[in-house]
Amino acid sequence: MALIPATILTGFLGSGKTTLLKRVLTEAHGQKIAIIENEFGEENIDNDILVSETDEQIIQMSNGCICCTIREDLRATLQLLAAKRRKGLLNFERVVIETTGLADPGPVAQTFFMDDEIAETFLLDSILTLVDAKHAAQQLNDRVEAQRQVGFADQIFISKADLVSAQELDALQHRLKHMNPRAPQKVVHFGEVALGEVFDLKGFNLNAKLDIDPDFLSDDHHDHAHGEHCDHPSHQHDHGHGHDHHDHEHGEHCNHPSHAHEHSHGHGHHHHHDDDVKSFVFKSERAFDPAKLEDFLGAIVNIYGPKMLRYKGVLNMRGTERKVIFQGVHQLMGSDLGPMWADGEVKVSKMVFIGIDLPKDILLQGLEQCLVAA
Repeated sequence: MALIPATILTGFLGSGKTTLLKRVLTEAHGQKIAIIENEFGEENIDNDILVSETDEQIIQMSNGCICCTIREDLRATLQLLAAKRRKGLLNFERVVIETTGLADPGPVAQTFFMDDEIAETFLLDSILTLVDAKHAAQQLNDRVEAQRQVGFADQIFISKADLVSAQELDALQHRLKHMNPRAPQKVVHFGEVALGEVFDLKGFNLNAKLDIDPDFLSDDHHDHAHGEHCDHPSHQHDHGHGHDHHDHEHGEHCNHPSHAHEHSHGHGHHHHHDDDVKSFVFKSERAFDPAKLEDFLGAIVNIYGPKMLRYKGVLNMRGTERKVIFQGVHQLMGSDLGPMWADGEVKVSKMVFIGIDLPKDILLQGLEQCLVAA
């Protein structure tokens, strides 16, 4: 049987997760969806739709959807759903897991890779993060969980954008892009997203597409510029500090107005340079030595795995004419052979790392040492 696609829905409190879920549960969309809700959530659906007094924690909706709250751990709930489906007691085509507003989606994602029984039944499709534009700046400054949810995302939906100015929205989108350059951002009306934009996004597919904003990869400075010489007005704060643009500058010299420190007010606002979750890109036209790269990545994941949220690469490896694709969440890493490099295509390795206070210099220097000598 085909694997059942699963979507992890995470997001800030008040960002519209519940609105989105209610629509999925009640709309006549013709899809049979099982929604797994963490019942410790602050914004439980139960109150409005569900009668949670039933002993049976799985409730069938009129449109064929199923909703269940997690009484035990996620693994047990997924196994229960799969068993009932196999026996013909439940009929559903996909699963949506809502994490609480303060949850780290990492362990939820890892469940789909670490557990053989789950991996044989379910396929993790993507992690969606809803961001409340009105309160995002404060939440990102105050809560590392909010930053992590952004870092994990395959797709970011920004709600409540109509409650902020165009400049505030621009600054927020800029900040989010620095934290996670690989997740497309879409402004939505309070959690009302077309289902086609929610499902089958294939964020966890090992494919040869690396969704990073091309500006983030611009290398107009030198071989390894990683998008940090950004001229967006939000970064105006390095007044005359004379940065030396060495080989691995990564987009920190960004002139976006959202970074202009309010010198007159004498209180440093949190800009995304202060965010714990940051991203950076490694790029090279020299091939990797497979053994060296495997050893290095294995060591890095071993040491920094808990701080590594998402990472992905499309690599040029010595010894194969095909692209090598790898990606990971925390300590779990997978790789696969992709398509052939096309005739005339420049064989460029590109990797993006999104994590919490990752030692960028150590990673970049280590990757450089894994390349085949020029």
